[in-house]
Amino acid sequence: MEWVKAIQSLRTARRAGVLVTVTSVRGHAPRAAGAKMVVALDNVWATIGGGNLEALAIERARAMITSGAVAPEELTSALSDKAPYQHGVQCCGGEVTMLLEPLPVVPSVAIFGIGHVGLELARILARQDLELHLIDSRPEQLTASRLAVLDDAIASVHVHNVPVLPELVVGELPAGTHAVIMTHDHAEDAALCDAAIRNDHLATIGLIGSRAKWVRFQRKLAEDGNSPEAIARITTPIGVPGITGKEPAVIAVSVSAWLLELFTAERRPAPAHREAKA
Repeated sequence: MEWVKAIQSLRTARRAGVLVTVTSVRGHAPRAAGAKMVVALDNVWATIGGGNLEALAIERARAMITSGAVAPEELTSALSDKAPYQHGVQCCGGEVTMLLEPLPVVPSVAIFGIGHVGLELARILARQDLELHLIDSRPEQLTASRLAVLDDAIASVHVHNVPVLPELVVGELPAGTHAVIMTHDHAEDAALCDAAIRNDHLATIGLIGSRAKWVRFQRKLAEDGNSPEAIARITTPIGVPGITGKEPAVIAVSVSAWLLELFTAERRPAPAHREAKA
C-alpha cells in the first residue's frame, strides 16, 4: 500500500509527516471510511478523495508539521454546496470526519561497543520507538544468538559489524543521532571521539569513562588539531548523576534515563521570543 511505503520512507529519511485517515462518513463522500493519505511538507501520498476535503486536510497537516504537533486531531468537513469552501466546491451531500496523526521524526541512537553495558543499554532502548544502531569491531559481540534479547524490539535495530575502522560508521549515521561511545578499547574510544567531533550532524556525543581517562582524551584530541569548542561537544561522564553503581544494568539504566531526557528536550517547543522590557 502506498501510504505504508510513504510512512517508512519518511521515517528512513528522518522527515516529519501526518497520516490522514477517513474515520467516518455520513451520506455521500468521495472515499469510504478507512481511506488514508500521508502528508509531508513537500509531498502527498495516496488520496482521501481530492477536492476541498483533501486540500483542507493537507493544509491542516502541514500546519501541524510546522508547529511540531504531537497530538492527533480530528477534522470534519461538510460536502455541501451551501458550506463555505476554501479550495473549490464539493456537493456530494455528505459529511466526512478525518483523524490526523503526526508522524514525528523518532530519536536515533548509536551505541559504539556492545559489551556488557552496551547490550544492557540496547535492551532498554529497544523498548522505545527509535532508530537504534549497534556498532562493534568484535564479530562475536553481534551474533544473532547474543542479540536475540532484542528480537521483540519496538525500535528499528541496525547492526554494524565493522572489524576495521569502526569510526567510519560515524559519517554514515543519520543526522541528529545521539552517539554513545563505550567500547572495550580506549584507543578505539579515542578514535571514535575524534571522528564524532569532526562530524557536525550528530546531536550529542557521550563517552563512558573515568575522569582520568577524559583528561588523557582531551589532551590527545587537542594534539590532533581539535579546537576546545569541538572537544566540548563530548559529554562525559554520561548518565543521571543521582544513579550510582558500577553494575552494567545500573549504568545502562542511568545512561538510558539521560538519553530520555535528551529526547524530551528535543520534542519540547522552543520558548517564544520575548522582547526585553526597558
